[in-house]
Amino acid sequence: MNTFDKIDHARRLLELPERASMNQIKSNFRRLIIKWHPDKNDENSQNYEQMTRRIIDAYKTILAYCSQYKYSFSREEINNYITEEEWWHERFGEI
Repeated sequence: MNTFDKIDHARRLLELPERASMNQIKSNFRRLIIKWHPDKNDENSQNYEQMTRRIIDAYKTILAYCSQYKYSFSREEINNYITEEEWWHERFGEI
């Protein structure tokens, strides 16, 4: 499996969209770990244990990718994420 396929597989396993914040990544990881924890189901605990391992591996894969990702601190990129209040103020000034 190539790098893209590995990361994409991890993203899908963690139920993440193509663009996700670190908060979304952590939130989905926590939600899935709680859902698939082996203590939740005595009958299929082996399946739950296997799924828990897969979720943890996917999370580690995503975190490794994110730790190597180069973030842009350019004005243009940052302006893509301004708040509504900042957007309004930039265009119309103080009211």
